[in-house]
Amino acid sequence: MMKDLNQEDRLARLVEEFKVDSGEYKDLETPEDTEGKRRILRSLMNIRMPKKISPRLLKVQDDYLTERAREKGVVRLSDIPGIRDGLSVWQGDITRLAVDAIVNAANSQMLGCFVPMHTCIDNCIHTFAGVQLREECSRQMNQLRIRYGWDYEQPTAVPMLTDAYNLPAKKVIHVVGPIVPPGTGFSPQHNLTPELEKDLADCYRNTLDMCAENGLKSVAFCCISTGVFHFPNQRAGEIAVRTVTQWLKKNPGQVERVIFNVFKDQDKIIYEKLIH
Repeated sequence: MMKDLNQEDRLARLVEEFKVDSGEYKDLETPEDTEGKRRILRSLMNIRMPKKISPRLLKVQDDYLTERAREKGVVRLSDIPGIRDGLSVWQGDITRLAVDAIVNAANSQMLGCFVPMHTCIDNCIHTFAGVQLREECSRQMNQLRIRYGWDYEQPTAVPMLTDAYNLPAKKVIHVVGPIVPPGTGFSPQHNLTPELEKDLADCYRNTLDMCAENGLKSVAFCCISTGVFHFPNQRAGEIAVRTVTQWLKKNPGQVERVIFNVFKDQDKIIYEKLIH
C-alpha cells in the first residue's frame, strides 16, 4: 500500500514519472527548488500526447492538483458580486473559479496548448485540470472524426463540453473563436468583418445554449478571440456583453450568473463600463 505523500513528495514523484513517460526527457536534470520542479512538471504535462496513465500515478497527480487548487485559493460564486442582471466581472485566474462551467478559448484541434509554459488560457486550464482533460478531448475528437472524416477540425463557435477533473469548476466548455487576420497597420480593427463579429457572438450564444441544455446555472467566460486571435478588445467586449444580455432576456432562469473573467486591467475597465 502506498504511503501518504506530502505535496513536495507528490511534486518530486510526478516530475520523475513524467520525465520517464516522455521518453525524450527522461534524463533531464531536475531542479532542486519547488518552483523549478513546478515548471518542469507543467512543461512535461503540456507536451504529453493524450494517452492513458497508471491509476497509481493518476492518484498522485489528482492529489497534487487538488492541493495546488487549495493553495491558489478557490473562488466561489458567493465571493463574486453581481453587477447587473446576473452579470459579473472578475479579474484573475479562471482555474480558481468554483462555478458550474468555465469557458476555454480552444484551437481547432481541441487538444489544448502543447507549448511548454505558454501563458494562454488553454494551456492553463489543461495544466490544472490534469492529463485526463486532454485524453477526453482526444476521445471526443476521434468520435467526431469517425463521423466526419479524419481531417475533421472543430468549427468556429461550436462548443464542446468536458468534465473539469481537478479544477474547482464542474465542467469546461471549449470553444474555438474567430481569428482576425493580421493587418498591415498596428491595429486589427480594419480587418474585422460582419462574419467575424457574428462568429464571436455565436461563441457566446452557443455556449449559453449548451449551459441551458446541461443544467449549468453559472458560467465564466474568458475574453474569447482576443490576444493571439487578434480580435480587438473593446469590440470583443461589446459583442460579448450585448450577446449575453440578449440571450439572458430571451431565456429567463436558464442561466443564473454569467461571469466575464478578465486577466488584463484593460479588459476589466472595458467590461465594467459596458455592464454598469
